[in-house]
Amino acid sequence: MIMNTAHLIELPRITDIRGDLSFVENMDQVPFSIKRVYWLTGVVSGAWREGHAYRSQWELLVALSGSFTVVSDGVEGPSLWHLDKPSDGLLMPPLTWRELHRFSANAVALVLSSGEYAESEYVRSRDEFDALIGRRS
Repeated sequence: MIMNTAHLIELPRITDIRGDLSFVENMDQVPFSIKRVYWLTGVVSGAWREGHAYRSQWELLVALSGSFTVVSDGVEGPSLWHLDKPSDGLLMPPLTWRELHRFSANAVALVLSSGEYAESEYVRSRDEFDALIGRRS
């Protein structure tokens, strides 16, 4: 079942004496075909990244190393997520505002997206976002 609100999903994890292996496969762990993969590194410890939403793209956020906090907001209201395990992913549907906060030292945030980069896909204004989801300011 596809949920239209941000939520955590548990990614497969195989553990043995050599360590852990986690993975994501198209249309299996995520409800979209992966078109773009990017990652955030070198974010100063404790810093936050400015918020935005996507008009039609889905994303999966994973803390590959270290940790960070995501504040998400959509039609169901705001939620707070702390990502600190590479076997957990935060699935973000379209029209979900997100801000990334409290990066730990040496954090690596991996993002899998359903679309290629297009500036027209971004909603960068909180007022525009609120209007798009029918929220009055």
